[in-house]
Order: sequence, then C-alpha cells, then structure tokens
Amino acid sequence: MSLLINLRSRTLTHTLSTAKSLRIRPKSPISVRSMTHSTLTLTPTPPADPPPASKVQLTSHHQYHSPRLLPSHLNPDPLLQFNAWFASSLSPLSTEPPTPVVREPEAMAVSTVSPSGIPSTRVVLLKTVDSGFVFFTNYTSRKSTELDSSPYASLAFYWKEVSRQVRVVGKVEKVSREESGEYFRTRPRGSQLGAWASEQSSVVGEDTLTERVQEMEERFGGEVELPGHWGGWRVVPL
Repeated sequence: MSLLINLRSRTLTHTLSTAKSLRIRPKSPISVRSMTHSTLTLTPTPPADPPPASKVQLTSHHQYHSPRLLPSHLNPDPLLQFNAWFASSLSPLSTEPPTPVVREPEAMAVSTVSPSGIPSTRVVLLKTVDSGFVFFTNYTSRKSTELDSSPYASLAFYWKEVSRQVRVVGKVEKVSREESGEYFRTRPRGSQLGAWASEQSSVVGEDTLTERVQEMEERFGGEVELPGHWGGWRVVPL
C-alpha cells in the first residue's frame, strides 16, 4: 500500500479500496473519519490535556557555541560595553524583511525585594541607557513600592540568539518628571490611556479595565496628560 499525505488540504490518497478505519499519528494528531473510497478527508484531533505531573525533570541539554570572551575584548567602562553589545544585537540579519540579530533585546528581568526580604521578578522593557538603565512603570505597582522601601534592584538580559546574558546590580532612583513626560508623549495613545486606566498589581473585574479605558478615552478628548502615578526608574550600577 502506498500513501500520500497532504497536510495543507488534509487529504490522504491510497491504493486500497476497502477498509473500515485508519488512524495516523504524525507530529500533529490526525484521525480519519471513514475510508470507503480512495480519497479520504482528514480532520485534526485536538491533543488531550496531559495528566498533572507531580514532578518535572529535564535531562536534555543544549550545547552552546560562542566566541571566547577575554578581558582584552572588553571596554573598561561597563556601560559603554553594554551599549556596544546592545547595538550589535540590533544589527539586521540578511533576511527579507530584515530582522535584528536578537528579538527584543530591550526585554529585561527586574528583581526587587519586599521589606520582609521576599524577592519578586518581572520582565519590563529598557528605554534608556545613560548613567544607568531606565524603565517606566506605574509608581503604585508592587515593584515600585518595593523599590521605595528598598532602593536596590537587579536586572538580567538574556539574548538567546547570541548565547549571552548581562547582569546588573544597582541602586535605583526616580527619573525627573520632565524625562518621564518626554517619554510618555512618544507612547501610542492606547498605551497612554492604559497608564491611567491600569492599576498595576491589583485585582480587577473581568470588564473593569475595558470600562476604565473607555472612561479615560472620554476624559481625554485631545492630548493625554502624564499621570502623577506613572514615571521612570533608573538603575545605577554599583
């Protein structure tokens, strides 16, 4: 028996003329409803949810290959070295359309600690590198309240495509109101309204956020003002 499977059209052609049932298990499960002719119409079978596992253990390992990193390769100023690496990560690949070497290299994990010493981590987007690393957020969020009580943070960038990570430990400070306003005006209108509507780190109802965005849309018919509870943090390396 010879088989021809066309996964785009979900059809299977064979040389048998009679059979009762057939089930094929390629990478994406496909089941056959019936087989009475030489051409069959296949329908995808949704994969069943796996049973809950009491333990997950990973034994596979990816072997990383990257150029040697020597002290002579590095700028003595860590911030200038970061800028060089960051610019390299944004270099376009020879693809059509061009894409950067690293997708979203500005994504970074920010870790803070509560007054009782409990750490928490979340991913935000880097916006400026000057004397430190600047990101913007709601000043009433958990990360902001923890930074207010313990003004230190650690950052981690992971650039999988080039097998590189960058770690930063520093003291934090709020950026000026002028700097926050300058950046806020570059954000899309929807993001500006979201800064007013979203109460970060709080529980909201299913439709609450949508309703609040609509309220802000009505409130700000023209330019959206910078919220008093929203702005930037700068992590200055120690």
